[in-house]
Amino acid sequence: MSSTAGPSTETEYERHNVADVAGVVVLGACAVWSLITATARAGRPEGVLLAVLAVAAGYVCGRISGALVPMAAPCAAALAGLGLAVASPHAVPAPDTGSPLGRTGATAALLVLATGAACCAAWATRRLPARVALFLLAGGTVVAAADAGSVVAVTACTGVLLCSLASARMRYRGLGLAGFGLVTALVTGLVLALLKGVLPSGLDASLSGQLTQHRVLLWRDALRLTESEPGLGVGPGRFGELSPTAGETLLADGKPHSAPLQMAAEQGLAGVCLLAAVFCWLLYVLWRSARSTPVVLTAGAALTALAALATLGNALSFTTVTAGAGLLAGVATARPWGDELPDSITAAPIHARDGRAS
Repeated sequence: MSSTAGPSTETEYERHNVADVAGVVVLGACAVWSLITATARAGRPEGVLLAVLAVAAGYVCGRISGALVPMAAPCAAALAGLGLAVASPHAVPAPDTGSPLGRTGATAALLVLATGAACCAAWATRRLPARVALFLLAGGTVVAAADAGSVVAVTACTGVLLCSLASARMRYRGLGLAGFGLVTALVTGLVLALLKGVLPSGLDASLSGQLTQHRVLLWRDALRLTESEPGLGVGPGRFGELSPTAGETLLADGKPHSAPLQMAAEQGLAGVCLLAAVFCWLLYVLWRSARSTPVVLTAGAALTALAALATLGNALSFTTVTAGAGLLAGVATARPWGDELPDSITAAPIHARDGRAS
């Protein structure tokens, strides 16, 4: 079986170049649009610019380290993420500490990324003992999530681990990545349905109780600001000034605790489209990746879980999380200098993109 994914190595490099150029354009557009909206609304774009820089830097580091040491790089990332989550379990200063996504939002995100990185490292090694040890490390992140008392983190980490194990049987990576995109869209749609009051009363009450009334009120403030300023938004970093709920809360962090709603309120509908474009670009580069299908789908599952956490919380407000997301994506899309694992080990075609095994 050929170790390349296309008709020629040159064609494969061209595809990677197209994906990289698309990433530069999308991330650059995010930075430029934040500056435009900040200038028009007297906002503060530093947070968005820092997030864009963190994603780009993490992605580049992941591509380089993933090419040089395809197994050691994600293993080190997993240990670092787990260490950060355990060392600072209360890294999120949030007023709604009783919420499952309040104080533990960033911790849950770090544990999810650590789980994905450990599983990627497991699929990158040829040695069975090392693979078992790395999957046990991934299982250890679930235990750490349970110790942190976060049901959401336990659920997300377990989901990533199970998706990684199931990816060995996936023949078409495109189908799996499309499913991840659909899950993210459904979570976002569920939030909007909750705010619009179109959910059944029982489900509405259950979700509001789990998310806390305070968070739902913040979301409604963000939705009202979006409806009043759909074009440019109210300006980056200005949600806390204009939200009645945030203004009445002690120790408020000035965020609506939802990345799409924050982008919509502060940067208008174009900001939401750019945020969605970044996620779609990550799925696209994973689809074009030269890595094995289990590595690709594992990274996709972890990034999807992170997207869900960011939709329901403020995980993307932390540089360690955004840099970690970029690092995981970079490792999963790197071109290792050595040969990738054969199909007999991963039990799935290495380059099954369009239903074709290479």
